Amino acid sequence: MANIKSQKKRALTNQKRRTANVSERTAVKTAIKRVLAAVEANDKEAAVKAYNDANSVLDKAAAGHIKKKNYVSRQKSRLAKAVNSVQ
Repeated sequence: MANIKSQKKRALTNQKRRTANVSERTAVKTAIKRVLAAVEANDKEAAVKAYNDANSVLDKAAAGHIKKKNYVSRQKSRLAKAVNSVQ
């Protein structure tokens, strides 16, 4: 543990940011899984809704530098292809 007051504060801030970032990364994975689950169930309406929600979560993750923009772009493309494959 740090001895300097400002470094103690910085350690607390880092822990708070880490917790928030972990939560956001988990939300991204969950959103992706929801889309894939709806596609697996052949539920077009649910898949489209989950896809729109996932797009929003992915865009926010890219804007907040939680995920890289190429990762986000690749996932959105992949999910769109999966949703479009549902009859």
